[in-house]
Amino acid sequence: MSQPPNQPPQGGFGAPQDPRQGGFGAPQPPQPPQPDGAPQTPPPPQGAPQTPPPPQGPPQPPAGPPQPGYGYPQQPPQQPGPYASGPYGQPPQQPGPYGQPQQPGPYGQPPQPGYGYPGQPQYPGQPQYPGAPGTPPGGSRNPFKGKPALVVVAAVAALAVIGGTVYAVTSGDDDPKKPVAQKTDDPKGSASPTGDDEGGDEGSGGGADPENLNGGRQAGEAKVLWYKPAPDAPGSGADAPGMWITDKTAVKAAYKQVFGYRVADGEAAWDPISFPQKICSVTAQKSSDDKVVVAYMSGSSDRAKCNQLQQIDLNTGDKGWKGTVAEGGLFDTTLKVEMSITGKTLMVGRSQSGTAYDIGTGKKMWDKQRYGDKCFPDAFAGGEALVGVASCDAGGSGEHDEIQILDPATGKAEWTRKIDGGWRVARVFSVDPLVVYSTNKDKKTWNISTFDTSSGKRRSQVSVDLEIGAECGWAILERALQGCGGVVADKDTLYMPTKAIAAANEIVAISLDSGKEKWRAKSPAEETMLPVKVEDGKLVAYVTPSYDAGGQVVSIPLTGGGHEPAKLLQNPVSAARIENGFFSKAYDWVDGRFYLSSTRLSGQDDAKEKLILAYGK
Repeated sequence: MSQPPNQPPQGGFGAPQDPRQGGFGAPQPPQPPQPDGAPQTPPPPQGAPQTPPPPQGPPQPPAGPPQPGYGYPQQPPQQPGPYASGPYGQPPQQPGPYGQPQQPGPYGQPPQPGYGYPGQPQYPGQPQYPGAPGTPPGGSRNPFKGKPALVVVAAVAALAVIGGTVYAVTSGDDDPKKPVAQKTDDPKGSASPTGDDEGGDEGSGGGADPENLNGGRQAGEAKVLWYKPAPDAPGSGADAPGMWITDKTAVKAAYKQVFGYRVADGEAAWDPISFPQKICSVTAQKSSDDKVVVAYMSGSSDRAKCNQLQQIDLNTGDKGWKGTVAEGGLFDTTLKVEMSITGKTLMVGRSQSGTAYDIGTGKKMWDKQRYGDKCFPDAFAGGEALVGVASCDAGGSGEHDEIQILDPATGKAEWTRKIDGGWRVARVFSVDPLVVYSTNKDKKTWNISTFDTSSGKRRSQVSVDLEIGAECGWAILERALQGCGGVVADKDTLYMPTKAIAAANEIVAISLDSGKEKWRAKSPAEETMLPVKVEDGKLVAYVTPSYDAGGQVVSIPLTGGGHEPAKLLQNPVSAARIENGFFSKAYDWVDGRFYLSSTRLSGQDDAKEKLILAYGK
């Protein structure tokens, strides 16, 4: 990937993702599962831990010489991709394209180097320290589980290892010396939107010369339809979660505010909605009538909870119902909540349980609590289906995870699937079809399996040797099941980006019926290509920019077959610095427009930060 002269390297693919989500180490070739049985109903774990604030500031070098461990620079496997046992059942009988299956058994294959979540963020301009020590979250056990008082200490003192780099996890408390969010003097949408020069100091009151983002636009290049800078954030940084696009508005949350812009011209669709405290969670999905729910903190102290809910109409900016999420048991807290929408059901997950509300009225519908012997539901994923994941018998001899499909109207489990001990359900790449990414700390391996949503029967597991390039960010003391971008699935196929090792990466299409590779498409530029969505029989993907070239939106026929990606938009080189300068990125393709927004604000004062950018023809 090309970099500008005298500029820090860009980490991961594109800009780094939300630092709250992610994991440790680098993924290695997948591992097929242990003998399995039919879906069953089982037991539970101790309380689920809470998420510390994301890392702030540059990482500190480790004391002493680096030692190998999780996150140590990975070596290629000695053999070309054999698959050991996995969490869901018998390994495939037929060899995959990159290796031979072997006999099942817990010790049938020596552990492969490397373990963790795909696509962890790297922060531009920060030094990297390979081989730094650290303890990844293994199985469903965590040293902070059931001990909320330790979460603040962990947030201050813990070191997180990301792809061989150590980052200090700081408290994340707002800096009282920094200005809080307020309505900004956003430039209004026009045919020639402007952006702040990256080298300026506008954030501290300086006067960086603006540049015309469409200036010098060449024939065939797309147009910057409009661009908006971010509100001021505290010095410790702030979240900017969610991006929702309707046929009328593009809506974005940042720190303590939610902004709505008209999709056509970027003019304010309604006055910004301000909250008394920082936004701590949002629903990634919107309801069928374009409603979302935002959660904000109950106060600013260390004891504040993420328990204040506000429904918002995306088209009008009207505030609907509001409510407070009740605390659960002793260790079942709302220090952090994860929210999703499935049909008319808003699911709010605490550390050991969840509560469902009617998205239209805010009325409580049902609770999902401890079940079986010792199973605590500690993560949920929504959308086309409602998925629950529980930790069972945490710390005991029978420690394991369980997956359930829940009836969104009643909370009743339609089926339950027990996962083999030692494996942790880390991510859900898709809820329907259900595609689950699991990790095994002891074996330092990962597994991707697909299940029939109606029955829980396993359809396949991935048997392709690849370096996963999905952007999954951080999730140290929580699962954040739907915290991955850049991975897409339809009913038959999983579209997975590979890591860019030396130059351009690829998108691999994997059959959900066999787990085998169907085709590969290489990025048309020396930059990373990431799946965005399946639309009109084609896969739409985003090719990230370089410092001297704009990004691209391309389409790939679902049949693959070696076809070159076809260009839908070529973003102008005149806006490349803005496009490439987002601290972290979310993106979407809607009605022929491409939207790019930040998911995290750094809080740095040396330049005006970016909030959202829209491209079109």
